Amino acid sequence: MINLYSDTQTKPTPAMRRAMAEAEVGDEQRDQDPTVIKLQEMVAELLGKEAGLFLPSGTMCNMIAIKAHTQPGDAILGDRMCHILRAELGGAAFHAGVTVDQLDGKHGIFTPEQVTEGLKRVSYYSPPVTLVCVENTHNYGGGTVWPIEQLRAVCKVAHDVNRKTHMDGARLLNACVATGISAKEYSAPLDSSWIDLSKGLGCPVGAVLAGSKEFITKSRRLKHVFGGAMRQAGIIAAAGVYALEHHVERLAEDHANAKLLARGLSDIRGIKLGAAGEPQTNILYFDVSGTGLSNVEFTKRLEQRGVSMSAIAGMVRAVTHLDVSRADCERAVELCREVAAAR
Repeated sequence: MINLYSDTQTKPTPAMRRAMAEAEVGDEQRDQDPTVIKLQEMVAELLGKEAGLFLPSGTMCNMIAIKAHTQPGDAILGDRMCHILRAELGGAAFHAGVTVDQLDGKHGIFTPEQVTEGLKRVSYYSPPVTLVCVENTHNYGGGTVWPIEQLRAVCKVAHDVNRKTHMDGARLLNACVATGISAKEYSAPLDSSWIDLSKGLGCPVGAVLAGSKEFITKSRRLKHVFGGAMRQAGIIAAAGVYALEHHVERLAEDHANAKLLARGLSDIRGIKLGAAGEPQTNILYFDVSGTGLSNVEFTKRLEQRGVSMSAIAGMVRAVTHLDVSRADCERAVELCREVAAAR
């Protein structure tokens, strides 16, 4: 199976498994696991923040950050297709008691002017917007990257009226590799940010949230409240340490493979690239309606031929990662051509 369903499908490499097996461990819940501590310090330095917090998932990073930055009855501001709203099962409302006010960004990227408008309280009866959330790269936007000046401007608008800012940086390092802009520079305007370890970096589990010492102290308590505290978690943290040391620069290969895939698919009759066009990073959306098949039927037939992709929002999504080679992508194009021709 050529697995282009998601970069969450990656499996730890043999070298990463060895690092996990040999990890020095302790009681993470009591902040005594040396490998977890090392990972947290690495990510805090990477993102230019005072402290980091190792968590089981990126969704928990978002939920804890939202809870830490807001009060029940507040509203948060985000793109209408942001992961927080579309893929976290209403967790912001369930855990933090907040609603999500939606902005109509271009491929997930909104403007300072939209934030200014979004922060206005419609009436006395409207919930106050206390947190602005961005997603970089933006999943449903097609792996799109925030322009750094636009990100700074958005955060300035929020900070000028004493609102907090948070970055869902699940694939932030993809944005860094694509642009040459450091994770520290991208995170600088944000009050909190995080990176996922279990996507392009190839780890089996985990994410790291970062911010000020005060924010992380508050977040550590919430980690316990949410049931995220662990014991000898150095075994999984070691995968993150290994990935940060060995798997970041190679993300460029995934981006090249996604572009190769896009060029091949765009030559197939009945297939059209999504509105974002050629991928900026490792996520590609494409429309198959011209083949006479629905996206669900297309992916079903494709899987029968040995290629896994996902059907999302009327489109087909393909995501490249370290377990997919250039040859795999070339083969996937040919099998997509077969499916499109066999309608």
